[in-house]
Amino acid sequence: MKEQPLTTLLKALIDAGAGPRRRVADAIMRGSVCVNGNVVSDLRHMVNVDNDRITVDGRAADIMPKKYVYLMLNKPAGVLSTVHDERGRRTVIDILLAKYRRLGLHPVGRLDKDSTGLLLLTNDGDFTYRLTHPRFEKEKEYFVQVEGRMKADEMRILERGVELEDGMTHKAIVKSIKSPPFNYSIVLHEGHKRQVRRMFAALGYRVTALKRVREGSVALGDLGEGESRELSAWEVGRLMSE
Repeated sequence: MKEQPLTTLLKALIDAGAGPRRRVADAIMRGSVCVNGNVVSDLRHMVNVDNDRITVDGRAADIMPKKYVYLMLNKPAGVLSTVHDERGRRTVIDILLAKYRRLGLHPVGRLDKDSTGLLLLTNDGDFTYRLTHPRFEKEKEYFVQVEGRMKADEMRILERGVELEDGMTHKAIVKSIKSPPFNYSIVLHEGHKRQVRRMFAALGYRVTALKRVREGSVALGDLGEGESRELSAWEVGRLMSE
């Protein structure tokens, strides 16, 4: 007898691209989701992805199983880390190869518009959750170009944590490097908005270039700017298990 393709309602909708985990969970709990015509507010309600019909606010959700894709992109400056921009500015989806643009991919986290480097994209909601939720504390390494040279005690302040308007930063690792135009490397376990720039600014240093070179065990390597490649099964497994 064929095994039924069952999964939780929450996972089915995340995998279908209905939105980020928190937004989907809120929609379920407020009664906006129906399974086969019945309102379901239990996140763990089991659904059959082959046969059940799910609607969100009256609109059908396509929950048929799909191939998961995991991409690494070397994001250029001036490109937005989002799926769509209402002002028509270029997004990371716009610069992908055509074969990847209709797969429901979304960025895993963000890089601000002026920053470059490693950005992961996927259509796997669980993968996104594992890499972005604060409880998993995924390491991220950045190369930074700042004006001037920092003193040793200033680097130690960054490593211990600095007070920003949204709270104290966690411990970091800061090193002086020679990788023109970059002169510092910083490793974080968190990802507040424009955090690296604000940390250096708190000590009076202006960041003039910022590039993410590693996330967890996956490094950008020699991938060219604007280029992308699929992660291997081994790389995906490592990122999920770290």
